[in-house]
Amino acid sequence: MHTVVVGTSGVTASDVLAVARGGARVELSEEAVAALAAARGIVDALAAKPEPVYGVSTGFGALATRHISQELRAQLQRNIVRSHAAGMGPRVEREVVRALMFLRLKTVCSGHTGVRPEVAQTMADVLNAGITPVVHEYGSLGCSGDLAPLSHCALTLMGEGEAEGPDGSVQPAGELLAAHGIAPVELREKEGLALLNGTDGMLGMLVMALADLDALYKSADVTAALSLEALLGTDKVLAPELHAIRPHPGQGASAANMLAVLKGSELTGHHQDDAPRVQDAYSVRCAPQVAGAGRDTLAHARLVAERELASAVDNPVVLPDGRVESNGNFHGAPVAYVLDFLAIAVADLASIAERRTDRLLDKNRSHGLPPFLADDAGVDSGLMIAQYTQAALVSELKRLAVPASADSIPSSAMQEDHVSMGWSAARKLRTAVDNLTRVLAIELYAATRAIELREGLAPAPASQAVIDAVRNAGVQGAGPDRFLAPDLAAADAFVRGGELVAAVEKVAGPLQ
Repeated sequence: MHTVVVGTSGVTASDVLAVARGGARVELSEEAVAALAAARGIVDALAAKPEPVYGVSTGFGALATRHISQELRAQLQRNIVRSHAAGMGPRVEREVVRALMFLRLKTVCSGHTGVRPEVAQTMADVLNAGITPVVHEYGSLGCSGDLAPLSHCALTLMGEGEAEGPDGSVQPAGELLAAHGIAPVELREKEGLALLNGTDGMLGMLVMALADLDALYKSADVTAALSLEALLGTDKVLAPELHAIRPHPGQGASAANMLAVLKGSELTGHHQDDAPRVQDAYSVRCAPQVAGAGRDTLAHARLVAERELASAVDNPVVLPDGRVESNGNFHGAPVAYVLDFLAIAVADLASIAERRTDRLLDKNRSHGLPPFLADDAGVDSGLMIAQYTQAALVSELKRLAVPASADSIPSSAMQEDHVSMGWSAARKLRTAVDNLTRVLAIELYAATRAIELREGLAPAPASQAVIDAVRNAGVQGAGPDRFLAPDLAAADAFVRGGELVAAVEKVAGPLQ
């Protein structure tokens, strides 16, 4: 099994994906263990002094003015975890919780949190045992970290609350730890706070969304090319010299992908056969510009994620010179903004795909295709209601594009009076990514059927490879009306599993 070694300098996106989705094992480097011990020594020294230090010998948030005596500090750390584990709503997905735990471990291992090495090792042991704390949808405002989600994870480390075992069953966390030979941790000064105070949930969801969208933007280039072909459009607008004079990198990459898909097609270039059409509609002609802008948004979001993956987010933090300082690095604004930005780009990509699908189904705009791509229009409805489904998805995506980070709601008796709502931005982005996949699946379904209805003209070899592969995957072609939901589900699985891009790349080579 693949192993990810966590050091003091952060982790990579591929590390997060390996642990969250691939079940990779986690190990602590010797460097990390040494840094943990050194930082803990600083915290222990401060804890022994009579002067109050926030997070070490005081309360938290609006209660930070109270000095806590030594005999109550262990209780303080237990209490912060128990009281902050106040999430509600549906359970969060296993991959999100694993990413959350792993990224908190990443920060702990930086040597800036003051957590003991044995606590960090227990975090790794829980991940390696396949134990997943039960975390709920609601409870994070994206400031002071993803407090409730992280608290539910810390509760599991203490042997309390509920968790899911590797077999998928939910049990008391203490029983699961015991079954895997893991001793619950007894938290000491600052450790409870350090386990709760990070942007790890929203960052984990950003990393996974970036991986999913990287594949979906390639898929969108393919479905756009298939629609252009089915509409007898021109590929001249994809010429590299046209995109070189507006040198946005994403735009050039999308145009190149579409051109690669369409190479050798007999269907393109017939846009002038049925005058007065001299150029294609925007949804066809401007596909690289829209998808390209989204690709460049992904690049910016990836840069933010890389910076965050190299960060140590906690409050207070232990500095190399021995100071323990309060700070505001836990604020989720940098991550929240790009999560919202991606949701906007996703909604627009889905919107332009839906417009192409609608054009394929409209006999007045499809340039010779039957109404709704039906076998016997009137008796058959064809893909009429598939487009309704696509339209409903796009409408939902537009609502999901409303930025969560534009909102703030005060908490903690006005001490935490401006929050990022980054967790909410991440949750809605996950829904948006799912819906984009479905929208592209419907465009794929319509475009492949439309190409098959263009008799006498051969599609591009890459397009034919897609048609062959999607039919082999259980997505049926043209014909009389039938129960459509299974076809759409198969098309969704085809896009979601990467088979669409793989079919093209076998013929056209790697897409950008």
